[in-house]
Amino acid sequence: MDWITTVDHKKIGILYLFAGLLFFAIGGLEALFIRLQLAYPMNDVVSAQRFNELITMHGTTMLFLAALPILYGFFNFIIPLQIGARDVAFPFLNSLGFWTFFFGGVLLNIGFFTGDTLPDSGWTAYAPLATEYSAGRGMDMYSIGLQMSGIGTLLGGLNFVVTIVNMRAPGMTMMRMPLFCWTAFITSILIVFAFSALAVGLLMISFDRLFGGNFFNTAAGGNEILWQHIFWIFGHPEVYILVLPAFGILSEVIPTFSRKRLFGYTSMVFATSIIGFLGFMVWAHHMFTVGMGAVANTMFAVATMLIAVPTGIKIFNWIFTMWKGQIRFTAANLFAIGFIPSFTIGGVTGVMLAMAASDYVFHDTYFVVAHFHYVIVGGTVHGIFAALFYWFPKMFGRTLNETLGKITFWLLLIGFNLTFFIQHWLGVVGMPRRVYTYLDGQPGWNEMNLVSTIGALLMGVAVVILVINIVITLMKPKNATNDPWEDGRTMEWAISSPPPEYNFKQTPLVRGLDAWWVEKRAGNKEMTPAEPVGPIHMPNGSILPFIMSIGLFIAGIGFMYDTLLMIVGGLGILVICMILRSLIDDPGYHIEPEEIEGKGVKA
Repeated sequence: MDWITTVDHKKIGILYLFAGLLFFAIGGLEALFIRLQLAYPMNDVVSAQRFNELITMHGTTMLFLAALPILYGFFNFIIPLQIGARDVAFPFLNSLGFWTFFFGGVLLNIGFFTGDTLPDSGWTAYAPLATEYSAGRGMDMYSIGLQMSGIGTLLGGLNFVVTIVNMRAPGMTMMRMPLFCWTAFITSILIVFAFSALAVGLLMISFDRLFGGNFFNTAAGGNEILWQHIFWIFGHPEVYILVLPAFGILSEVIPTFSRKRLFGYTSMVFATSIIGFLGFMVWAHHMFTVGMGAVANTMFAVATMLIAVPTGIKIFNWIFTMWKGQIRFTAANLFAIGFIPSFTIGGVTGVMLAMAASDYVFHDTYFVVAHFHYVIVGGTVHGIFAALFYWFPKMFGRTLNETLGKITFWLLLIGFNLTFFIQHWLGVVGMPRRVYTYLDGQPGWNEMNLVSTIGALLMGVAVVILVINIVITLMKPKNATNDPWEDGRTMEWAISSPPPEYNFKQTPLVRGLDAWWVEKRAGNKEMTPAEPVGPIHMPNGSILPFIMSIGLFIAGIGFMYDTLLMIVGGLGILVICMILRSLIDDPGYHIEPEEIEGKGVKA
């Protein structure tokens, strides 16, 4: 009950982390079935219909339910600690955001349990395939489940923007914030704008499917291309929503294990901001073959290539940070270093796809599949694993096994490159994406697909070893020190591992960039306090976010199955909870100084 009712940012962060890892495992299993089906020509591991469902669910699960929620887990846990806050700005909304995300994810996957068809028109859900030509309730699960999950994502984005703007400790100017906070801040702004566009598009698809809305029905005066514009206005910033936090993670991990300040901090901040801005200027490079014309194609091609400049600045700054540093090759740092060449390959192939003329050749082939997996797996997943090993001691009070971590890294790196590097050539020799089988005798297809499948199995083994590592470590007693890596630079390493519920006994005073490193160099054993010891105000937990999410879940099923009673009942539960939240005052409670005496700022 404590976990269901909690509004503590640290517990919600852990909930996001484990829910995201659960969906990551589901998405990974879907990917393995896809690769097993394609290991040999004319294979029959799964049917054509099931293959379409797996392709759709794998992409949707990994992007919406795995990668971003895991990153939200780190945002929730780490950002208030790094800025010296006691919680996020809106603890109640934080809890509501998690539970709406989680139940939205369950709704998206409910076809596994009900026997209905799953979403089957690709993760991009192009009309009219997702509207007139998708029978069954699969695409209803997609549109309604993602709308519900997106509510949670939007609430989280708003929460982090307000938290970072309003709740920084005294002395922490914007240009003293850790890079992870900066990337979270820019990412959250992108989320607010991008997910709003997606919400509108999903609502329109729901109207088309459930009420005959005809937004995307050409025969009735609609426009199928409209969906592509709406989706990619969300879809391209989504790439940076996933990758920018990984940039921030590298900007914490690499300086710590190089015993050096991050090279070019100011340029990194501006590069992050420019990437966020340009991310909204390039969406139509996904649509070069639609027929927009040479002028539009050229404009979007040039805008796309411009993003390579701030991204290149980041790559060189990480390399310069390591240059002449005292580098320690821990598991976290290996994942961070492995990120750099992997993501760079994804960036280079992105520039190739940004040229409209060459995109006509590569479009809808496995070259595109290879490109975005180098960006997402080579980038985001490497960043997530680096963060997991880096912040695990702070979150759970225990350090993950380094030997198992290094085995995980090498298996993942080798398996990832085996899986996707060869897919560039598969695309060049003409293998289309999303085909469930292929004829024997195609030049090189048999061998390259088999190698790709072997690589995917290696990645699966790497994830299994990671899960074993996590389970074994969580069974051990808590023994992590405040600063287990000894060279921590930011304020989360100044307090106990795991932190107490109130984070800091006294709000810390920030006296420079890398606030904890500044205090250590001054010979201090804890952060300098900015206030005297006093009562600490804390918010009460609440069951209402959980019940509100269940109400939305019931209403969503009601819309899918056209059951008025469930629609009215579910929305009624939501409205009643909103009224209760509005009318019943919740003043929270105070932790008195006597309860925490002697723990200082370090606790």
